[in-house]
Amino acid sequence: MRIANFSRSQRTAIVQGIQCVVSVIAIMQLWLFTTTMEAYLGGEESFVLPAALASLICLGLNLGLFHYLRALDR
Repeated sequence: MRIANFSRSQRTAIVQGIQCVVSVIAIMQLWLFTTTMEAYLGGEESFVLPAALASLICLGLNLGLFHYLRALDR
């Protein structure tokens, strides 16, 4: 994956935007974990698998953004 040469101010803006997105995804994962545990402990086991899949998707998004940041740093 080839990343275009960005100026320092452009890179800063990109990194700050990615940090905001990662923060939102992390908060979403915490909320997802909390609601899943509440449902599971309340006897609703049907939410566990879909919640785990959604959490894996969030993890994939965060890993993809991390990979983009590493490529941007090169």
